[in-house]
Amino acid sequence: MPNNYLMRSLMFVPAHNNKLMESALLRDADVLLLDIEDSVQPLENKQIARDNIKKYSQEGKFEGKIVFPRVNDRESGHLLQDVYQLTIPGIEGFMYPKAKKGEDIYFFGKLLETIEYEKKIPKHTFKIIALIETPGAVMNIQEICTACPERLVAVAFGCEDYMTELGGKHDLEGQSIFSARSMIAMGAKANNVIPIDTVHIRVHDLDDLEKNLIIGRNLGFEGMLVLNPKELPLVHQYYSPSEDELNWAKEMLQLSEEAIALGKGVAVKDNKFIGPPMVKMANNILEKHQLASK
Repeated sequence: MPNNYLMRSLMFVPAHNNKLMESALLRDADVLLLDIEDSVQPLENKQIARDNIKKYSQEGKFEGKIVFPRVNDRESGHLLQDVYQLTIPGIEGFMYPKAKKGEDIYFFGKLLETIEYEKKIPKHTFKIIALIETPGAVMNIQEICTACPERLVAVAFGCEDYMTELGGKHDLEGQSIFSARSMIAMGAKANNVIPIDTVHIRVHDLDDLEKNLIIGRNLGFEGMLVLNPKELPLVHQYYSPSEDELNWAKEMLQLSEEAIALGKGVAVKDNKFIGPPMVKMANNILEKHQLASK
């Protein structure tokens, strides 16, 4: 697992809404994305959102939670206040929206470095999740994933903004976003970054959610952006190793040991092919299971 983070579910919570904030603390989402961006309107609510996050942190309400506020982008005029006020204990890092190219993430990393230095906080304390929301960002996924390797732990797909800029249409089979999902997952995995799948916009259609989870899992995603707490059980089910996968992993490692004892790096036993890729996959499954069991 990259960076030893468990990121099966990342749930958006409007940070200016105390009722939703309190409710979110009772949920078992792996990551809380406390929003200061799109869902926080009108503009005066952005400071209310910052104040809420600071208050909850000071009261210790984030203990045991992984918290990434979603800040405003670099062209918004709000980013500096977001980051300066919220580089505080209890905050793991920040989701940076509308990342278009590597330069955006490099800039954001340097901004965090400057604030850490001024506040006498150890360098690279605060991590980054980049939100990929445009066709250009999808095309630039490689440079985004390598722009700030000490901080960037995950990239997440924002399909709504992507489809708007693309001028395409959502289809029930997900074909219109399939290529983008594939490119994001590949770009992330190629650089030891966690890929996070897009939100499921039909939040009350759990059958459709399950279909999308299967697609996302097959593409290599490690988790999903979540809008509604009712989605969490299915999301955790599909992004956690199943009993069959755990049994396969344990068996594969045992067979590998037996093959090595016979002086073979690659072997076929009990009609199962045994080789380095399978052993690596088995270890990944067991590591993820260990993280999910903590």
